[in-house]
Parts: sequence; structure tokens; C-alpha cells
Amino acid sequence: MQNKNCNVLIVGFGPTGAVLANLLSKYDLSIQILEKESQIYNLPRAVHFDDEIMRIFKSIGIFDKLIKKTIINKGTKFVDEDDNLILDWPRPRQITDNGFYPSYRFHQPDLEKILRKNLASNDNIKIYYNSELTELKNKGKFVKAKYINKVTNTSHIIDADYVVGCDGANSFVKKFIGPETIDYGFEERWAVLDLILKKHNKNLPDRTIQYCSQNTPATYCRNVGRRRRWEISLNKNFTEKDIFDENKIWKFLSKWITQDAAVIERKTIYTFKSLIAKKWQEGRVFIAGDAAHLSPPFMGQGMCSGLRDVSNLFWKLAYCCHFGHKEKLLASYESERLKNVKEYIITTINMGKLLNSIGDTNVSKTVREDQDGSKVMTSIKPPLGPGLGSKSDKLRGQIFPFVNLNKSNIKYFDEQFDKELVLLSTQEFNHPNIKHININKYKELIKIFNNLNIKALILRPDRFILSSLQKNSDINKFVNKSMLQFS
Repeated sequence: MQNKNCNVLIVGFGPTGAVLANLLSKYDLSIQILEKESQIYNLPRAVHFDDEIMRIFKSIGIFDKLIKKTIINKGTKFVDEDDNLILDWPRPRQITDNGFYPSYRFHQPDLEKILRKNLASNDNIKIYYNSELTELKNKGKFVKAKYINKVTNTSHIIDADYVVGCDGANSFVKKFIGPETIDYGFEERWAVLDLILKKHNKNLPDRTIQYCSQNTPATYCRNVGRRRRWEISLNKNFTEKDIFDENKIWKFLSKWITQDAAVIERKTIYTFKSLIAKKWQEGRVFIAGDAAHLSPPFMGQGMCSGLRDVSNLFWKLAYCCHFGHKEKLLASYESERLKNVKEYIITTINMGKLLNSIGDTNVSKTVREDQDGSKVMTSIKPPLGPGLGSKSDKLRGQIFPFVNLNKSNIKYFDEQFDKELVLLSTQEFNHPNIKHININKYKELIKIFNNLNIKALILRPDRFILSSLQKNSDINKFVNKSMLQFS
């Protein structure tokens, strides 16, 4: 039994694990990945991501390839049983502060292929397929992981500085950390039908429609290419047995489409849950994605939340690998992410209640009533929970806007802080522990500073603001106090 060593061991090579590997690949770190399957699951699952996630994809260098595989999502409408509009959640075709459109549709196998190909030439990354984790032990300064190769039936050991479980809802790593969860009370069984149209059908909606009903709630999704999805609540009107009866499936779908117009690519049953793990960390072991939280799909934020997890965690792990273990820094991962993902889950539950009963349209604080009396929702953007930075700093935990610097040799500004903290200020300044940029060279940054009425900012590699400095404050004290969190 051979021992292998690495900085970070990632368990699970779905989107969450693959994005984490891509983020960590920016550093000179050794990464190993355990994936229990032999290849990518080539059928639809996740179908949506938003502007914040596209910004992450841009940061790991896959935007140009991925954008060709997506469509811009126009939004979601909630309608009653007579197709009357109850609530509109439009996603305007406008570039957001994150630098991209608000919402995209995609085919998950396309994304996974691009993510894996992006890692293929990196010699620091080793991937073990058909490999299932069987044992974990926190050993103080490292973690001992044992896994079995399911093809050769041989056992192997990896000694890693850190382990991150991106191994899904039935996570082995989560069981090691602790199985306890916070249950927010939404649990329903739904059928999911993925269809491929034989030819384009202009009569089908070009956006997501939530069909609110006390009898049979349903969801329609306009996905990429000729792919379309229907999700149906299982109850006495559409039972679990019906999903295996094609006549009953096509009878239900006859409102929208006939059997000769499409083929069923996939049909399955999901139990939609609303759970958050009580613990996301045990020593040097962490969980992310579905291992840490589960949400109903009505906002399309399940995968997105997992990618936000690893975007928060990657740079903290890299910092510790380079500068030594920092317990307080790593503890901020759970506290910062929990509040953020909770707001998404609660809002999604509220949407589920509306979908099931044609109930309260105030699913979030962003719902307003237009002049004609119709209800319109804008997307929520929850800040980070408590963690790094001061609670009294109003900008702390807010995302910094995407900036294109015109007339500059810096193509896009995110590249200046995608691996390390950076200090932006209106004056010349040198500090041994942080990169500094004088914003007076860039009119786009000066405009942001003037709008915020600040003298300096420290930005994190995940594009959030660590701390801000008002104009009448001392920059030396500001930087020293901010950097204490990393000592």
C-alpha cells in the first residue's frame, strides 16, 4: 500500500470539485482528486447559473469555450392554473456589476468536459477515477485518507494537508465531519423529465414558467439547443408510478407538446430537500456543494451555491499551504457561506410555497408592485455572513464590481487579485505583506471610489471586499489591522 502526498485532496469531480481544482491550479500546489465514477455522467442535471458564477468561470479561463455552449436566460414567470401571471422574475439582457448577463442556461456534461480539459495539461493535478474514499483521519498537521480502486480492488493512502469533500448529497466526507443538519422544512418528491425536440418549436415558452397549482404544480425550463425540461410534483394527480408510464407522461405533456415532436432523454424522481449541514469543517477536512447544503431547484441556485463555496475556500486553503495553517482564517469559510446560502434556500422555499398553493407572492424582499398592479421580482444578492473583516464596515462582504480598464495593459481588472489580496488606494503606499495598486492611474476605479466615498479598499481573490477605509483615516493602521486576520 503506497502513500501519496499532496497539498489538497478533493473528493468528487463534479462541477464543485472540478471548479475547486481549477481555482487551486492558479497556485504551485499539488492537487489530487478522487472520483468514484469512470467518466462524466452524460445526461442533463444542473441547467442554470448566474452572473456571479460566470465571473468565476472567467477567472479560471473557460469563458470563451463555455459561452458557446450557453444561452441567455430571459427569466421566470409564475402563472396560475389559467395561465394568468402572478409574479414575474425577468432577467434583463443587460450586463450586471459582475460583468456578465444575469442568467444563463447550459448542459452540465458540456461544462464538466470543459472544466476537466482545462486541467489536463497541469502536472500538479492527479485524478484517480473509479476510486472511492473509505477512511479519513485527522492527524494534526495533515489528513490521512484511504481509498479503494474499484477496478483493481486495491487500497491506497493519501496524506494531504487538507481534504475537501465535494462528494454530493450522500457525502462520505460529511459523515466524517458530522451528519447533523439544519432542516428548513421543505421536502417534496418531484418527477423530472428531460426532452429533446425533433425540431425547434416556437410555440413553447422561451423562458422558465412555474405553473402554480394546488393540484399538480409543475415547472417548464427552456434549456440549450432543443433541450426542454418539465418538473412535476408527485401527488395523487401524478404519482410515482406515472413517471414509468409513457402514456401518462405524454398525456400530462399534451398541454405543451405531442409525442411525435420530441424524445424523452431522461426521466427520474428527485426528493427536493432544504438542508444545511451544522458543521462544514472538522480539523483540516471540509465539505462544499451538495455535501454541505441541499436546496429545491426553483431558483436554479443549487450548483451555483456549491461554486460559491469553493470560491470562498480556495484562496484560504492556498494561503495556508504557503504560509502555514491559520485556524481563524479557515473557520471563516463556514460562517461566511452559511448565511449566504441560507438566504437562497429560504427564498427558494418561498417560491415552492407559491408554486404549490398560489400563495404569497412576496417570496423575497426584492418583490415590488408595478403601476399596473402586477408583481415583479429582482434577483437577490446576499452578502457574506460574518467572518473576515469588521462588522462595522458597511462595504465588508459586498462583491466588488467587474471592471474593464480602457487604455490600459491590464485587460480585465479581476486578474490583479484572483490569487492574492490586493490593496487599492488613492496614494502611493508600500507594505511587505500585500500587493498595492494606486487607482489614480485608472479613471474607472476613481469613479468607484468617489461613489463609495472611500480612501482605500482591500479586495479578496473571491472578488469580495475584505475592508474599506474612509477618507479621513490612517492607511497604515488600516492595513496592519486588516492583515492581523492572516497572522
